[in-house]
Amino acid sequence: MRPTTGFAPANGSSPYTTARKNYRIVECSGSRINGHIMRQRQHVSLEMISLEKKDLDWGNLGFAYQPTDYSYVCNYKNGAWEEGGLTTDHSVVLSECSGVLHYAQEVFEGLKAYTTENGDIVCFRPDLNASRMQDSAKRLIMPPFPEDKFVDAVKQVVKANAAWVPPFGSGATLYVRPVMFATGIVIGVSPADEYQFRILVTPVGPYYSGGVRPVKVRIPDYDRAAPHGTGNIKAGLNYAMSLLPGTIAHEQGYADNMYLDPQTRTYVEEAGGANFLFVEKDGTLVVPKSFTDSILPSITRRSLVTVARDMLGMKVVERPVKFDEVRNGDFVECGMCGTAAVISPVGEIDNGDEKIVMASGMEETGPVMHKLRNTLTDIQSGKIQGPDGWVVKIC
Repeated sequence: MRPTTGFAPANGSSPYTTARKNYRIVECSGSRINGHIMRQRQHVSLEMISLEKKDLDWGNLGFAYQPTDYSYVCNYKNGAWEEGGLTTDHSVVLSECSGVLHYAQEVFEGLKAYTTENGDIVCFRPDLNASRMQDSAKRLIMPPFPEDKFVDAVKQVVKANAAWVPPFGSGATLYVRPVMFATGIVIGVSPADEYQFRILVTPVGPYYSGGVRPVKVRIPDYDRAAPHGTGNIKAGLNYAMSLLPGTIAHEQGYADNMYLDPQTRTYVEEAGGANFLFVEKDGTLVVPKSFTDSILPSITRRSLVTVARDMLGMKVVERPVKFDEVRNGDFVECGMCGTAAVISPVGEIDNGDEKIVMASGMEETGPVMHKLRNTLTDIQSGKIQGPDGWVVKIC
């Protein structure tokens, strides 16, 4: 599966292509949930790998949803998870009284599949996504999806959609979104008794199509999560909390918000969809820690900490960070880290009329954030060797 590059097709499609392989798909039967025929339960099993790449302009993909050939679906009923499998149906049928619609029992994950320099299709640390989804599910009284089953499901759905995985060099990836929600009927305030786990995939372009450039963030008037609430899990309800302040920030020309702790509003916590990192004047990497347990444990952040400490020999400190430290110029670099962009450098932080410009400025990424981002993306792409088990080969 080594991609061929360096030519421009006459039809204007992307210059990225890859070799053809073959699939054989077997259709399986459906089942019922809450009295409804669930079309997405018409599973398919993948017995052979891969298709010729889709005719897409890989180098110009946006960051938006596009249906692919297969999703993965598995239902929880009668106290156990079913076998689960692939489906060609991307729709979901629910009762109007399903628990997810009334009491927000929903958790999700986000990871990527991509093509390495040698042509392999891989994912990055899916076991950590599986573990984090279990933690999220337990917090909302949902049945944890088994970690080994999660990783296997990711492998199945990525293999089945190998034709949608962008080729190496395009800057694009296949975004993988596992999600679990309550399908069981609930009218009183209580956990549901039936759930569905799904994985959808969609090809996306780079988060910053014009290249990585420093962005501006603001201190919002709103909190992202309650002290000792659900801020440390990946649940849709947390992101719903950030929609209004996020919309306001974008309307005012900011990339995101820098949320302060909800208890005292004096400590830096995280952005609407990313964790923060800071660099002190002596080069120490400082990772904000929440004393109210309100920061999501980002897999990208944890990976960057390991890269900094074990591969780049940097001093790393994880501790609560007062916003006054940012205001007083104690840090020379700042970045937001997450799956979508890996690291987004932050050049300016505004708090009302107060403007705080990082020493690294708004023109270029600071040297530490640049090195961290390049090292992690080089590990992901196979250019350099990372810790054992980080890059998982799919096909």
